[in-house]
Amino acid sequence: MLINSPPPVPVNLDEEMRRSYLDYAMSVIVGRALPDIRDGLKPVHRRILFAMKEMGNDYNKPYKKSARIVGDVIGKYHPHGDSAVYDAMVRLAQPFAMRYTMVEGQGNFGSVDGDSPAAMRYTEVRLDKLAHTLLEDLDKETVDFGDNYDGSLQEPKVLPAAFPHLLVNGSEGIAVGMATKIPPHNLTEVLGATIALIDDPEIDIAGLMKYVPAPDFPTGAFIYGRSGAKQAYETGRGSITMRAKIDIETDKKGTRQSIIISEIPYQLNKARLIEHMAELVKEKKLLGISELRDESDRDGMRIVLDLKRDAVGEIIINQLFKMTPLQSNFGIIMLAVDHGRPRLVNLKEALQAFIDHRREVITRRTIYELRKAEERAHLLEGLAVALQNIDEVIAIIKAAPSPAEARINLMEVEWRFNWEGEARTQKFTQPQAQAILEMRLHRLTGMEQEKLVNEYRELLNLINRLKEILASESELMGVIRAELVKVNEDFGDKRRTQIVDETAELTLEDLIAEEDMVVTMSLSGYIKRQPVTHYRSQRRGGKGRTAVNPKEGDVVERLFIASTHDTVMFFTNRGRVFWSKVYEIPQSGPTARGTALVNLHPLQEGERITATMPVRHFVEDRYVLMATRSGIVKKTDLMAYSNVRNGGVQAIKLGEGDSVIGVAITDGAREVLLTTSQGLSIRFPEEQARPMGRVSQGVRGIKLEKGDEVRSMDILAADCSILTVTTQGFGKRSKADDYRQQNRGGKGLITIKTTKRNGYVVGCLQVLADDEVMIITAGGTMIRIRMKDLRVIGRNTQGVTLFNIDEGDDVVAVVRVVERPEDDDDEGDDGVPPVAPGELPLDA
Repeated sequence: MLINSPPPVPVNLDEEMRRSYLDYAMSVIVGRALPDIRDGLKPVHRRILFAMKEMGNDYNKPYKKSARIVGDVIGKYHPHGDSAVYDAMVRLAQPFAMRYTMVEGQGNFGSVDGDSPAAMRYTEVRLDKLAHTLLEDLDKETVDFGDNYDGSLQEPKVLPAAFPHLLVNGSEGIAVGMATKIPPHNLTEVLGATIALIDDPEIDIAGLMKYVPAPDFPTGAFIYGRSGAKQAYETGRGSITMRAKIDIETDKKGTRQSIIISEIPYQLNKARLIEHMAELVKEKKLLGISELRDESDRDGMRIVLDLKRDAVGEIIINQLFKMTPLQSNFGIIMLAVDHGRPRLVNLKEALQAFIDHRREVITRRTIYELRKAEERAHLLEGLAVALQNIDEVIAIIKAAPSPAEARINLMEVEWRFNWEGEARTQKFTQPQAQAILEMRLHRLTGMEQEKLVNEYRELLNLINRLKEILASESELMGVIRAELVKVNEDFGDKRRTQIVDETAELTLEDLIAEEDMVVTMSLSGYIKRQPVTHYRSQRRGGKGRTAVNPKEGDVVERLFIASTHDTVMFFTNRGRVFWSKVYEIPQSGPTARGTALVNLHPLQEGERITATMPVRHFVEDRYVLMATRSGIVKKTDLMAYSNVRNGGVQAIKLGEGDSVIGVAITDGAREVLLTTSQGLSIRFPEEQARPMGRVSQGVRGIKLEKGDEVRSMDILAADCSILTVTTQGFGKRSKADDYRQQNRGGKGLITIKTTKRNGYVVGCLQVLADDEVMIITAGGTMIRIRMKDLRVIGRNTQGVTLFNIDEGDDVVAVVRVVERPEDDDDEGDDGVPPVAPGELPLDA
């Protein structure tokens, strides 16, 4: 133990920890992290502005080195690290961080890309003109001053603040156990609301929101909806949705589109945003973008995304909003220090706190100005009396042996004078006598005497005016109101962030024109769509035209036609089902491979699409009828598949090596036609397959011979004929009546002879005389044939040449073409979209 050391004092560890942590917490809350509700400033910002004012670093004076300001702040008022002070000062000068900058910077002060500012030895600063309104009248005893950290200097505890800075520039901070996040607002709007509250103290939040509808961010962009701001203004907490300003431009040729991003949400790092978008494009999560570049310059922001020819700009924009921070939320927490205590306030309370602060500032300023005016008027009154008795005054001064005796002699005389026609007498006070002795001789000229009298008269009027202000609450509030109007006239501007009223949002379908598309899929898992109109009709036996140019070793596996507004259900070899809108499938040119299905759906290793089905709407009293390669059929309620999930759902329980080959929508009372690769077909009533659950296995539809498998399933309609197509391009059209009805589970009848010339059956579907079909080969060639060019022949025949295919090529798919009437894109004569034979109008 040290000699003469004080004895140890025992303390309770728990109590000491509580007390110390509480002291630390309150220090952070009040002295560092949270703004004062009156001037809206944290201590570090207040000290920076005060130090710059004390240094004479005004807006109309030369810039001073930032290092000099930082040194003054640290040495006199804020004993913390220089980087902390410099960072705080830099933010006050950043136009993308502050709605209204408080510091005018010269040099590199960072950028919206997240670039760091230059070192403080390179940059220069001075006060912004608007900042002077926060510091105005600081020398008129308007606010309390306190000791700095070492007691050597005085610093203001709050600034006079001529406008509600807390709302205008906002504030963010994390304290101990609490945080604040107040967004910036438009100065004109906030001042308008403040004036409205002065005029009508009973105005409610809804009335104030007519002036302040929502925050106004320095980076512009959009705010979607008013509900989040309304909640924040009423309760002090809320969340608003911000969206970037995005436009679509078309090149001069009118062939390509570009997405232009000109404004981004507040506090979003532009460089990181572009990197994120580039990663999404690289990972093929964001499709349809050919080039991404930043064309931003001093004139403004401009991020350009060039689109591929087949990309739809509206879809890409929607994906950008979903996948990137171009749409983000701003959580509002209006927490501020009020009389030394943190408090969550609403809009009216924040404005009222500012008004109360200004009432105190104006009152103290008026008292100060009244005292100074009365002191000056008192001296002027003595000078005026002396001028009216100048000869006697000079004589007394000349006769006195010293200035002190002259002052005493002047104070002993009862002087007579005339003011505004009224005769008075008075003695000089000591300050008046001293002022007379210090008066210069040039004040005895006639002009100077008149100036002195006029100044005295004006001071008397000023004193009366100041007393009126102090005596009347309405006069005092009138002064506050007038000064707010003056600030608005000098610094008010227009709103940057536009507000989009909350409405029923347009879906992508509202933006996409309805058009029939040919969707092709390759064996290796590539998919694309092309307009049906791309393929003109040819006579049977033609050479067709190129529909796809698959990569080496790949072949076209299936083809179907659907509207851009349809939902496509993709069934896999593992019995799962996925959903996609047709417009979500990328459109590609005739020779393009398309897009890998794994980029659209999370297919597992070894999983592939084996059947597809377009659906217009998911409605009640409809069924999904599916058939598998092994001859199993299953019927399930359509609504069981209406819950779209990104990861897909189980659609059917499959046996080993089995897969779904055909899917259709029925009403539960139709006839089913199954056709096998060896040319057998069975026709049976749908009622023989009872409805089952989504994950069930199904029942036998046809009994297969060894080596045979089901190739197609169709739902028959009245007065139709059956078209059968083989791998070698041969086929035939037969009457549906030639296929007699049998019981489910039989072996079926011969629909076409599968010879060496014909090959195996590719597909079997019902058609009408006015229909057209499209046939595609593994090599990517496609032909469109009119059924009226194909005569009806018997069921048990070899058929005729439909497609003159190249040697080594095979037909892989056949599909019926059903186009919508050109004069009515949405409805047929019966008020529902037109459908192909055997398909049900799901809008009925």
